[in-house]
Amino acid sequence: MSRPKKLSPSRTRLLAANTDFASGVPSGSMVLDAGAGHAPYEHLFDHARYEAADFNKVVGKKYTQQTYICDLASIPVEDARFDYVVFNQVMEHLPDPSAVLRELRRVLKPGGQMICSTPLFYEEHDTPYDFYRYTQYGLRHLLNEAGFELVHFDWLEGYYGTVGHQLNSASRFLPLKPSDYGGGIVGALNAAAALPLRALFRVLSTYYNWLELRHKYTRRGLPKNYVAIVRKPAAQASPHENRQSQLVRAEA
Repeated sequence: MSRPKKLSPSRTRLLAANTDFASGVPSGSMVLDAGAGHAPYEHLFDHARYEAADFNKVVGKKYTQQTYICDLASIPVEDARFDYVVFNQVMEHLPDPSAVLRELRRVLKPGGQMICSTPLFYEEHDTPYDFYRYTQYGLRHLLNEAGFELVHFDWLEGYYGTVGHQLNSASRFLPLKPSDYGGGIVGALNAAAALPLRALFRVLSTYYNWLELRHKYTRRGLPKNYVAIVRKPAAQASPHENRQSQLVRAEA
């Protein structure tokens, strides 16, 4: 079983959220890991029938062996194939997130559930496939517009985790050259202070990451990520879903 890196609140919280989600998945259920990447949570679904889908286009990124190598807006399966969908840290990489959410709703069985996590505060990554960041209101809106019912919505990690992440970034990226501060005496003074500040920020980052794992503070500030559990209503398929089903059968 893989373990999160030491004092990594986001990985720790995400593992906990997916572990909790997986604990509610009955044995033998069909599970789709949409945008699986290297499939860090596959082991949580050993009791289920697990399938993975991704487009495998990010250069240098490690991918698991995908069941479906495809655009997530067009997954080559029939309607209502899956009981559960795992959809972690993918929405920011989608040029058309609404289309993908509608497609995930299509492949879910009525009453099926999906875990969805996505960042609000995080640097660009997996470039050039990094398009958006989501407020809680934007994410709720997109999920609702795609036809999902909200079961649970929360900050993934608390504000201390965000502070720890910001301090870690400062410990790595704070400029060290006087010219980066505009030169002159002010530039020289800031550059001289940058190296000890980097060391201080590294220590403070470790402290705030530890504090995040001790207590999740959500009253003020902002999280790095949001996490939601949603459900496909137990209702008749939409015209969009019927059209998608016809296309899949035609291509089979």
